[in-house]
Amino acid sequence: MGRLDGKVAIVTGAASGIGRATALLFAAEGAEVVVADRDEEGARHVVEEIEAARGLAVALKVDVSSPSGVLDMVHTTETNFGKLDVIFNNAGIEGEQGLTADCTLENWDKVIDINLKGVFLGMKYAIPAMLRNGGGTIINNASVAGVVGFAGIPAYCASKGGVIQLTKTAALEYAKQGIRVNAVCPGVIMTPMIRRFVSASGADGLHAMEAMEPIGRLGKPEEVAQVVLFLASDESAFCTGAPFLVDGGFVAV
Repeated sequence: MGRLDGKVAIVTGAASGIGRATALLFAAEGAEVVVADRDEEGARHVVEEIEAARGLAVALKVDVSSPSGVLDMVHTTETNFGKLDVIFNNAGIEGEQGLTADCTLENWDKVIDINLKGVFLGMKYAIPAMLRNGGGTIINNASVAGVVGFAGIPAYCASKGGVIQLTKTAALEYAKQGIRVNAVCPGVIMTPMIRRFVSASGADGLHAMEAMEPIGRLGKPEEVAQVVLFLASDESAFCTGAPFLVDGGFVAV
């Protein structure tokens, strides 16, 4: 018996990193998974991995900042699988680095569009589908950057703080209608986003990031996926409106 047997789930940003790890884990635990990403080829590779393990999944090319694209994603899910039980609004970007006064309007708009508006759209269109199904579970990917500040990434921090507040608001609005809404707040996780930083800064950059984590190492996408799985499953039935830190103790410092 899988922890998500009989469930239908959407994972956005599922072609790599935390999204990929979560899609694979959801499928291994019995869910039928919509693997959504703007990288269509990457999404198809994840579906191939799921199918090789005898799971069921479909790949969709989706721009989470597009209202029509996200609405089509939800409709396609209901058409293919008959319902929607779980959505993990995971897609996100880091944007450009720079102090607040140097942050370009283009960078601000792009980061907010994907990281915050994308989560809002995922919730906006998933919630009616879940209400039609009698309830559901939403997990939003925030960050420790939504809890504490980081110099040089103002748009990213603002977007992730907004995700946490949006999560709390929706949780209150729909608690009595069978929809639970939570957020995960990863610390420094070895994803393509972090690899881009490491490749630009070299070994010194990697050591600096490892030193930021009290646990002494970077996190793994699979470790975040395990928390997302808990929040998607019935095991977390009394959890809603909360940001769950998966940060190796970063915020405890």
